[in-house]
Amino acid sequence: MVDDSFQGKPATKMAEIVRTEDGSDTLYVRELDEHYHSVHGAIQESEHIFINSGFNFSKADPVRILEIGFGTGLNALLTCIHAERLNKKVSYTSIEKYPLQPETTSSLNYPDILKGDSRRLFEKIHGCNWNSFVQISGNFKLNKIEGDLLSLNIEGTFDLVYFDAFGPDKQPEMWSDDIFNGIGAATCRNGILVTYSVKGSVRRSLKRSGFNITLLPGPPGKRHILRAIKS
Repeated sequence: MVDDSFQGKPATKMAEIVRTEDGSDTLYVRELDEHYHSVHGAIQESEHIFINSGFNFSKADPVRILEIGFGTGLNALLTCIHAERLNKKVSYTSIEKYPLQPETTSSLNYPDILKGDSRRLFEKIHGCNWNSFVQISGNFKLNKIEGDLLSLNIEGTFDLVYFDAFGPDKQPEMWSDDIFNGIGAATCRNGILVTYSVKGSVRRSLKRSGFNITLLPGPPGKRHILRAIKS
């Protein structure tokens, strides 16, 4: 049984920075024996699952994105970078129960690897206010919501969902029918959900919530990922 204190992302003091195989950082939570990203490569994994299989696949423009688990802000940063490259308008809402402290986020090496304007964008993404939309770049506006998904009513309608909570073996309550029903209700017809978990219980729950499931090749270290389309 998972300790309720670990719902969503854990408190910052429980996480330590770890270098992954592609040279980018992730965080490790010893109490859960869980990493925020794949140890085979944090940037590599996020690009593969959320950008290539989600953002680049979506035909919506502008695109309304809901992220479950803001975490290190890597998915938001990559999406912002790609939004500018493609000149595609993005409205990005992310839900996080345990925001990281500045001393942690400022130590992550994503801007060193991604280069260009990524440092300014990363600092603005983490430095902006919570619980209201902030224009981060010309094409990317961000609303970081500090809250618990288990008790939060999801407001708005979304074209694309990044589901990036801790795994269903660690936090099964985050992958329940109730959660996916709420996300399904907030996802437009033909909207997309992408996640790294292909567990049978996750696929069945998504199907019950009105999604059609496709398994895709995964990034290094993972055989498959999941993309779901709202019917």
